[in-house]
Amino acid sequence: MIELMIISSLVLLISITSSKVLYKFGVPILLIFIALGMLFGSDGIVGIYFSDYELTKEISSIALVIIMFYGGFGTNWSMAKPSALQSILMSTLGVIITATLTGLFSHIVLKITLLEGLLIGAVVASTDAASVFAILRSQKLNLKGSLAPLLEVESGSNDPVAYMATLSILLLMDNKGISMLFPMVIK
Repeated sequence: MIELMIISSLVLLISITSSKVLYKFGVPILLIFIALGMLFGSDGIVGIYFSDYELTKEISSIALVIIMFYGGFGTNWSMAKPSALQSILMSTLGVIITATLTGLFSHIVLKITLLEGLLIGAVVASTDAASVFAILRSQKLNLKGSLAPLLEVESGSNDPVAYMATLSILLLMDNKGISMLFPMVIK
């Protein structure tokens, strides 16, 4: 138990220090966590074996909520308000078009069912909002006009659309879930 606490502390310490250093270069913190997960995971050098799937589900659900709403908490609404309609329209249509085109491509090239292809498309359709925010803020990019707020609101609002698209396709794949699809989309 003590060994696990020391390793967890080490991972946390590496995450904090490397995120502060790499933030200045515009490197998304997500890359750091992926690399640390691979390094410390069961197939990595450290070899920590973790099989508590229920705990993983709970932690992942909490992290998903934080990630999805992270951008909204840091966005200056007075600057973003003029471009909000364009951003939301862009994020909604952008996710749907990207998911559809990726799904059709996956269906044709990978020879999988259309719903499986659309699921792949829905999963990869949104941009990583945290990365966009990190790059825009760390590099202090001076984008012309209202492009920076447009990008911030768009990248922050496309995650919920991709999440709903993924859930909708999963419900379509499950024959029993079709009856739940329409009420879920309306809510």
